[in-house]
Amino acid sequence: MTGAVTRRYFIDVSYKGTQYSGFQVQENALTVQSVLDKALSTLFRAAVVTTGSSRTDAGVHALQNFLHFDTELPLHPQFLYKINAILPPDIVLKAIHEVPPEAHARFDALGRSYEYYLYKEKDPFMRDRGYFFPYTMDTGLLQEAAAIVKEYSDFTTFSKRNTQVRTFICKIHESYWTLHDKQLVYNVSANRFLRGMVRGLVGTMLRVGRGKLSLQEFHDVIASKDCTRADFAVPPQGLFLVKVAYPEGLLK
Repeated sequence: MTGAVTRRYFIDVSYKGTQYSGFQVQENALTVQSVLDKALSTLFRAAVVTTGSSRTDAGVHALQNFLHFDTELPLHPQFLYKINAILPPDIVLKAIHEVPPEAHARFDALGRSYEYYLYKEKDPFMRDRGYFFPYTMDTGLLQEAAAIVKEYSDFTTFSKRNTQVRTFICKIHESYWTLHDKQLVYNVSANRFLRGMVRGLVGTMLRVGRGKLSLQEFHDVIASKDCTRADFAVPPQGLFLVKVAYPEGLLK
């Protein structure tokens, strides 16, 4: 008699982070991952512990994030319907993929993309999905600052303290601003991001856009590798993790 085969699955999730103390499981705190683990354990009627691809801070949202988990149990034919009936309205599981047993949601990720939303006119429907920023901005300077970001690879300046990473080197693939109606959106993609990095970039670039920091001074801030010179003060609700990229063919 052969034993049951353990299979590894990647799950593709989307969530509104307003009500959560971040993504990763924390003691005595409601997090996205803890809610997902509980829902999966309820459906499988056995303990399920997930591993996430990317951590997001309290209040940050995700259009796409991935986790993986292992189980010997078969998937219910209506798995997606069943799990989404258990999950609260602000979390949705969009897809599930069986992957090789050595595949890892975090370490196999090739890159991630984020967007940060600002809106210029008071809008109750954007209140927990963007940053109300009604100030005059020079969007040309913002674009120049975003292009400057791509010239660098060491982002020590934009990493919050008390982080445990071994390197502050990141390869930025895309960095630009777009204007949608009355919204201003920062788009950034990289192979990896540091803790607080996107919000630090946005906050510091907004100082450039408002004329409080010159482009040369922005260069100097990045080169300084001093996080006290970056502005991390933009709120979390404007930040969205929009995509996690994996090697082609992994997610069949």
